[in-house]
Amino acid sequence: MEAVVLGLAFVAMLIGLVGVVVPVLPGLLVVWLVGAASVLWQGTDAAGWVVAAWLTGLFALGTLATVVLPARRGREAGATTGSFAFALLGAVLGFFVVPVAGFLLGFVLGLLVGERGRLGEWEAARSSTLAVLRGYGLGVLMELIVGVTMVGSWLVAVLLRFG
Repeated sequence: MEAVVLGLAFVAMLIGLVGVVVPVLPGLLVVWLVGAASVLWQGTDAAGWVVAAWLTGLFALGTLATVVLPARRGREAGATTGSFAFALLGAVLGFFVVPVAGFLLGFVLGLLVGERGRLGEWEAARSSTLAVLRGYGLGVLMELIVGVTMVGSWLVAVLLRFG
């Protein structure tokens, strides 16, 4: 029974890694929840809590990278809070117009429109928007690296418990 549960946990964590790259589900959150829960399900001894704490720290780091990097890159390019508000509005509207994929598309279009309004020209708005997208891409890459590290840490913990 334990092998089945751990096998399902591993598959769920791999699906979570896909969710990091494809913004359909909260990938890193899935990896963290499944990893920490399955380690603690194996036993709530000190080792289980240490691994769960390690996974929690990695989750916080990955989430922070995904939020901070795009905002910092955008601010460096001159994007304002108002432009990010347009991006958020665009993301929400896009999600309802084109479910799931529209979230990202709406975010980009909203940011572009907000930057166009601020800068007064499309070329400068495009440049600023691309800076934010590069930051987002870097954040996703960092989140993926953290997610793979979480899955690897989980595998080591599971193998040490059963080895």
